[in-house]
Parts: sequence; C-alpha cells; structure tokens
Amino acid sequence: MLGLRLKGFAEAQIVADLVGIPVDTVTEELTKAAASEFTSYREGRRTGWTLMPAGRAEIERLASEELDSVGCREVTQSAYEQFLQLNSRMLQTCTDWQVKDVDANELNDHTDADYDAGVIADLAELDAAVQPLCHELASHLSRFSIYAPRFTSALDKVKAGETKWFTGPIIESHHTVWFEFHEDLLATLGIDRASENDH
Repeated sequence: MLGLRLKGFAEAQIVADLVGIPVDTVTEELTKAAASEFTSYREGRRTGWTLMPAGRAEIERLASEELDSVGCREVTQSAYEQFLQLNSRMLQTCTDWQVKDVDANELNDHTDADYDAGVIADLAELDAAVQPLCHELASHLSRFSIYAPRFTSALDKVKAGETKWFTGPIIESHHTVWFEFHEDLLATLGIDRASENDH
C-alpha cells in the first residue's frame, strides 16, 4: 500500500514497477486491502487504485512499528530533518528551471544554454546532498534502496539533454522521485504534509 501512497493514484503495474514486486502480487494485495476499505479501485476516464484514509492510517501504524522494531526512528527523523533543509532549495531550483524571472513573469524557454547549465548544476548539487540520506535510510530500511538509483538515472538524463527528466510530472523525473522520497519520509514518520512545518 505504501507504493500506492507514493503514487497517489495508479494502476497496479505502476505500483509494481515502483516497489519491484510482480504485478499479480500487487493486484492481489491491493484487492485484499480494498476489502478492509484501505484502498479503492476506480474505473472511468482515469482507471486505477487509490488509497483511502483508513489505508493511510494503516500504513503509518505499520511504519511506526517497523521503526521501533528495527530501532531506527532517530536515524529516520534525522534524515527527514536534513531533507527538509534541502527541500526548499529543490523547490527554488525547480522554479528556476521553469521561470527565468519571476517578477517579469518570464518563463524559461530553454534557449539560454548558460542559464540552463547553471540550474542543472544546482540540481546536481542537490542530488549529491540527498544521495547519502538515501543510502543511510536504505541501510536500515531496505525499501529506501529504490531512491538513489532513480535520482541518478533522472539526473543523468537531464545532463544528457533530455530535459523533461528535470520536472516532468508523469515520468520518473528528478522532481517526481524527490516528491515520492519526501512522501515516503512523511508516511514513515506519521507526519501530515499539511502540518509539516510544525515538526
């Protein structure tokens, strides 16, 4: 169910690809969860699975138990606090990628190679800063091992000129992976994104 929380709304195949579990197993687990009203399947213009409020609560309960059983609550909290220090920089970097001058409402049309190179350099610095957090968490909670290679893959594509991998919303862009890493930390620590500044 955690994979579904990270994606928000998705087909079973997308969740399976994220967590590295066969799609049949994911479908079976999501269907079982639906019987407990943890998940819901919707068909229509957009078809897929979504997480229900009870499912979010169950994920946080299980994650809390896992932190205590593994004994890594303090490590995870520390990683989260370090991530928050990077997160504001990441938000600004994504804004810089999309808008050259906020005051003048000048969008970045990506014709200024020097400007884009500077923003990509900023992204690379952030990537280098978040990688140790990924590895530290993965050494305690194996499910965090999916993030470091995904960050690397997205950054490599951006550097190679495939700029949609910077902030593209429906692909495994660097921003998408960043968002999911953030959401995973929130779920693991039982923090609501809306009240995040209180922590």
